[in-house]
Amino acid sequence: MADRVVERAGVLVLVCDPDGAPVAGPQDALDLIGASYGATDVVALPVARLDPRFFTLSNGLAGEIMQKFVNYRVRLAVVGDVSAHVATSNALRDLIIESNRGKQIWFVDDLAALDARLT
Repeated sequence: MADRVVERAGVLVLVCDPDGAPVAGPQDALDLIGASYGATDVVALPVARLDPRFFTLSNGLAGEIMQKFVNYRVRLAVVGDVSAHVATSNALRDLIIESNRGKQIWFVDDLAALDARLT
């Protein structure tokens, strides 16, 4: 399956293939933003596509990637189980809680949870 734009809860979403290219830096984020541009303003990115360094906040990778989505006003939904990462980092837990309070970056368990956020 390739990345594809589908309608979810009445909103067009770029749903990324879990087996696609890893998102390991800001340029990878920009590539996804570019793929969504003009078609949708929501990208559903599986946790499996994120470089494991994303979950170590001290290296700044998560901030760089998330900031690209914010700058280009494209909503990002990180889809999948992040509980193993959260269990080892209170800072990551806090980031996820704060992100989920907003409208730009969400961490959701699955696409059904994303649908609920979109309605």
